Amino acid sequence: MSPRLGIVADDITGAGDIGGLLAKHGYAVRILSEGADWEALSVRFTQERTDALIIDTDSRFLPPEEARARVVRATRALQAAGCGAYWKKTCSVFRGNVGAEFDAMLQTLGLETGVAVAAFPKNGRATLHGEHFVRGVPLPDTEFGQDPVHPRRDANLVRDLGRQTPRPVSSLPIETVRAGVAALRTAVDGVSAGYLLADAETQEDLRVLAQALANERVFLGSSGLAEELPAVWPAVEAFVPLQGAHWTHPQRVILIAGSVMPQTRVQVEHYVATGGTVYELDIPLALSDPERAAELLARLAGGALDAHSTVLLRSPNTPEQVAQARALGAVSGLTDLQVSQRISGTLASAAQLTAGRTGTQKLVALGGDTSAALTRALGITHTVVVEELAPVCPAPTRRTSA
Repeated sequence: MSPRLGIVADDITGAGDIGGLLAKHGYAVRILSEGADWEALSVRFTQERTDALIIDTDSRFLPPEEARARVVRATRALQAAGCGAYWKKTCSVFRGNVGAEFDAMLQTLGLETGVAVAAFPKNGRATLHGEHFVRGVPLPDTEFGQDPVHPRRDANLVRDLGRQTPRPVSSLPIETVRAGVAALRTAVDGVSAGYLLADAETQEDLRVLAQALANERVFLGSSGLAEELPAVWPAVEAFVPLQGAHWTHPQRVILIAGSVMPQTRVQVEHYVATGGTVYELDIPLALSDPERAAELLARLAGGALDAHSTVLLRSPNTPEQVAQARALGAVSGLTDLQVSQRISGTLASAAQLTAGRTGTQKLVALGGDTSAALTRALGITHTVVVEELAPVCPAPTRRTSA
C-alpha cells in the first residue's frame, strides 16, 4: 500500500508535530530518522499500512547546499515509495533553510509552483499581508528574534523567503482567503511560477485553504494545514499502533529537557513545583568531558528511579545560563551550535545509559536537538506516531529500530 502522503521535515520535533495532527485523524504515521536507510525503509513500509511517511532530514542547521541535497534524496525515496502527495514541512516561524528546501522538493518533483502556509493558529502563529506574528507579537520581537542560529529579524515572510530562492514569491492575502474557495483557486491557478505565501489568522482560514488546496500535489510550510486536510480527503480506517504493546516497567519514565525555549522553562518549573525529581547537567564538564558528564548524570538518575517513578534530566536554560554556556564553549573553540549539540548529546547519552541499566522503556524529550540526539543514542531508525496529547504536542510515540 503506497503512502498517500510523503513528508520531508527538517527536524524531529517538526516531524512529530505534523505526525501527531495526522494520527489524530486515524492515519498510520511513520517517521524515518536522520541517518536511517531512507530508500530501503520507504520501500519496506509500502508492505505495511502507512498513510503518511515522514523523513526527518535533520537539516535545519546545515549549510543550504547540504540541506538541499538531503531534501532531494528524501523526496526521491518518497517517490520510490509511490506517495500520492508531498509536503515540505518547515518550522512555523520559517527558521532554517526554507527557500533551499522548498526549491529542492519542487525541482525533484518537476513542479514550478507551490503554496506555502506558515500560519498555525492553535500554536499562536498568524500571517497577515505577509507579516508573521507569534501570539500577536511581530516575529522579530519574540524569542525567535534571538534564536542563536536562525534569528528571525524580518516579520515579512514574503520578503524573507524571496531572499532565499531565485523563484518569485508573492502573497496570497487574507482578503482572498476569506473570499472563499473559488477565489482562492482562481488566485492559485493564476500563478505560473514560484511561491504563493498564504495569509491565515484563524482555524477557519486554514479550513478554507484546505478545501481549496486539497488536490494539490505539494504542500509547503508549517503543520497547521495538516489538521484540516484529512477532513476533505477520503477518510481512513482508524489505526491502533499500540495494540498488543507490553511495557516492562510501565510506571517508570525518564524525561530529558534540553530546549532553551521559555515554554520548556515553564514545563520544568511546573514539574519541580509538583515534587518531581530533577538532576541538572554539569555544563563545564559536559563541554570538556561529555562521557564523564553523561555517566555521572546516569548514576544519579538510575538511583532515583528506584525510589521514584519519574526523573528529569535537564540542562540549565535561563537566558543567563545559556549565555554562560556559550561563553564557556567559545573559550574551548566551540561555536554556539556546537555547544548546543554537545549539551543535547550528553543529555541523550545519560538518558540512554539510564534506560539501559534500569529497563525503562518510556522516555520523553523536550527540544528538537535533544530529541534528535536521543534518537541517535538509542539507535532508532523509525518512529510510529501514536496520538496527539494536546494541540501541537505530538504524543507518546512508539519508537522501533529496524
